[in-house]
Amino acid sequence: MTIFASTFFELIGTFMLTPWLVLRLSEQGAAPAVIGLFAASAWLGILLVTPLASGLTQRLGRRRALALSAAVPALTGLGYLLPWFGAATVALWFALKLAGGMAAGLRWVLAESIVAECSPLARRGRNVGLFETMVGATFVLGPLLLAAVGPSSEAALKLAVALLAIGWIWSLALPTLPSAPEPAEAHVGWRGVVQALRAHPVIMAAGFCGGFFESGLTSILPLYGLALGLGAAAAALLVSASGLGSALLMLPAGLAADWLGRRPGQSGGAAGARLQLMRLAAAVTLGGTLLIPWIAATPWLAWPVAFVWGGAGGCLYTLAMIDIGARERGVALVNATAVLVMAYTLGGVLAPSLAGAALQWAPRAGFPALLLAVALVCWLLLARAHASHRV
Repeated sequence: MTIFASTFFELIGTFMLTPWLVLRLSEQGAAPAVIGLFAASAWLGILLVTPLASGLTQRLGRRRALALSAAVPALTGLGYLLPWFGAATVALWFALKLAGGMAAGLRWVLAESIVAECSPLARRGRNVGLFETMVGATFVLGPLLLAAVGPSSEAALKLAVALLAIGWIWSLALPTLPSAPEPAEAHVGWRGVVQALRAHPVIMAAGFCGGFFESGLTSILPLYGLALGLGAAAAALLVSASGLGSALLMLPAGLAADWLGRRPGQSGGAAGARLQLMRLAAAVTLGGTLLIPWIAATPWLAWPVAFVWGGAGGCLYTLAMIDIGARERGVALVNATAVLVMAYTLGGVLAPSLAGAALQWAPRAGFPALLLAVALVCWLLLARAHASHRV
């Protein structure tokens, strides 16, 4: 309960704060390129810290590392309350955003691994699915709360910082976590990252595909809608369709993993059930992508396809997290989660840049070809994978 509540408040504050900062930079006359780099600095922070997550966790312990990951965003939030001083403040904001992104990356890895490791075997899928659904809800609730308070008001900034502080305080209430048995061959840092990647290459491919279709395409969907001839409001609603698919399907995916894993005679046991569900999610992603050529003639298809992309992408990430949570413990689990987060983040970063270029240079052929290539490779890798009986 503590890990859910503290993460919930921290993410609500984060998803209020980020659009507030973007709007404030725009109001102060910052160039679009500068604003884009500012928004990307948080993702850079995530990529920088994830390889270090296992070393920090081993040095500080999971409870203190989690508290640190909650304290940094709250403290950086206070920095945004400083008066505006032009270029000097922009540089400070970049530094604060980078630090906040690094803390968010550490929080992401630790929270996911703790939920997976501390869940009973029979309810691991349910708990991970609930956690991912809660995270997805904050993507909607944060901006809604910002709009209700005032998109660029000082009150909104103070409320966001207060929510970050609540997340920090709640993190301090986390009880002492039981020590997990450490595999003798487990490493930390980059050696651990490489070790995890070698141990779970197909799972990481599923994470990349999930990040590509759930997170990455979300930012480009309005542009895709405009290219289809949709109005601005209708194009923006494609993002909502993707988010709705993600929010509605991740918990059922977790529950299905639990239920199928308990069925007698299940081929490959619980691991086989998870692999079958990931194959299904990849096949649904591929099937939705195959509909792209018909969307131009029937634009209403864009909404169910966006729903499928968001939902299947979220399911791939959720099932991958359940799988590594069933296979690993301690530092090895932190390493595997870090690599999964890196793969998901990489997919989320590459999708809008590659898809945007495809829409600009070859909207009729390049855009569907790119998406089909990613979906097909993911499906083929999962189709050829073999489930381990080790859970």
